[in-house]
Amino acid sequence: MTAEPMNTESSAGDYSPPSSAIDVTTKKDGGVLKEIIKEGTSDDTPTPGCNVEVHYTGKLTDGTVFDSSRDKNVPFNFQLGKGKVIQAWELGVATMKKGEIAVLHCKHEYAYGIAGSPPKIPPKATLIFEVELLDWEMENLSGKKDAGILRKPVTPGTGIGSPKELAEVEINLIGEYNGRVFDERDVTFCLGEGAEKDIPPGIEKALESFVKGEKSILELKPKYGFGDKGQEKFGIPPGASLVYTVTLKKFEQSKDVWMMTSHEKLDEAKNLKERGTQYFKNEKFETAVKLYKKALEFIDSDAGFEDELLSDRSAVLLALHLNIAMSHLKLKNFTNAKNSCDTALEMDPNSLKALFRRGQALLQLSEPALAKKDFEKVVELEPTNKAAVAQINICIQKQKEIHTKEKKMYANMFEKFAQKDREWHYGWLEGEKPIVEIAPENPEIEKEKERRKEEKRKFLENAKLLRKRKEEEEAKEKQKEKLNEENQDAEDSGCSGKESESSVEAATSSNAEQPEIGSTEVISQQ
Repeated sequence: MTAEPMNTESSAGDYSPPSSAIDVTTKKDGGVLKEIIKEGTSDDTPTPGCNVEVHYTGKLTDGTVFDSSRDKNVPFNFQLGKGKVIQAWELGVATMKKGEIAVLHCKHEYAYGIAGSPPKIPPKATLIFEVELLDWEMENLSGKKDAGILRKPVTPGTGIGSPKELAEVEINLIGEYNGRVFDERDVTFCLGEGAEKDIPPGIEKALESFVKGEKSILELKPKYGFGDKGQEKFGIPPGASLVYTVTLKKFEQSKDVWMMTSHEKLDEAKNLKERGTQYFKNEKFETAVKLYKKALEFIDSDAGFEDELLSDRSAVLLALHLNIAMSHLKLKNFTNAKNSCDTALEMDPNSLKALFRRGQALLQLSEPALAKKDFEKVVELEPTNKAAVAQINICIQKQKEIHTKEKKMYANMFEKFAQKDREWHYGWLEGEKPIVEIAPENPEIEKEKERRKEEKRKFLENAKLLRKRKEEEEAKEKQKEKLNEENQDAEDSGCSGKESESSVEAATSSNAEQPEIGSTEVISQQ
């Protein structure tokens, strides 16, 4: 419903909220008074960051409705505590329970201020909102729609900055599983390396949204906890959902790349490379990859590097790609390993390590022919490389195995096709029904199929009978033709004398039974 243009002198001087309304402002200045119309059904109330869903109707003090979600029949959704609505709503809705209906009496200082919001809301207008809290959900920090990391603030922090990746953080945590506290301690670590301190990835992700001094409850789904492996140290089984209470005591932010000099960038890249290598040696390959990739961010671009630093940068950059490839090989991420080697070979086409490691990745990706080329290139560049020679032999053997397997597969495939072809083409004529698995059909379709089968069966029986009759008639015709030929031969031989003619007549006119065509008796007469 749209309000008519209002008199700009709409005053709250003659308006008095009911005495039952309570002050929900932090200053207790009466700026937002809440009157409960219907009690809610839950015990908890939404906290900053929660996504809330409400119905509302907004009125001026004279009763004019200037906005209503009910008129639109569409609930209104917003994130609490993020400045997306007027301050009166931030304060009032935060005190409501699920299912509660309340009226918020809002002075202009907590609404649209001195200017108002023309033409619907005049200057210095006191507003009245009837709000129903339909539902609310905890803030999801996973960055996905899986509600994998839910945050419920307990104590708000101070400041506006949050720690970034690689920032050193000091936290207090309390971990719970099924009501049992399994971990309670103060711990300091760098974001991105928390796994080495038994910190679940969900906590590291959540801390990037914390401010100093904040205390929040985090609900982690298995993916963001200890995953499918669990954590034997804490007695956490695979696939467990966890609850942590985390307090960010302090943090030290790492310097942004754009603020660094070329020397600082190169030094930081080398430092991260060394840390990653240490994790690699300790078989912490995932953390090693994370640090190697972070190091790339500092030197991935050559902008700003002086001439004397370019060669040093290129050497570190190549080493990082090679180390990432090796880590991926250990993690059995062979496609990623190949891609890292491709990048390294773009920088140095004759890199023995890049060629060898790409060959290893290709071999695991069932590409022995391509892998063999890389190993042969290694041998060409370094003839004494026995490891590459051994890999070439493995590639040759692998190619033979693949060829044999393909040959067998295709042979079986063609045989199956031929068998199916025989079944369909000859099975019916031989009275054999091809074996075909089909999904159950409805009764009408099954009935129609049976009718068609019966028609086909009768048709084939009639065809077989007609073919038999035809064959019999053709046999009789052949007998007649042969008999006629025999008689004709006899007549031809009798033309030389009457004696022969009379003997043939005697034979043919005799009351004795006529012998079969081709019998010895007829032959002797001829």
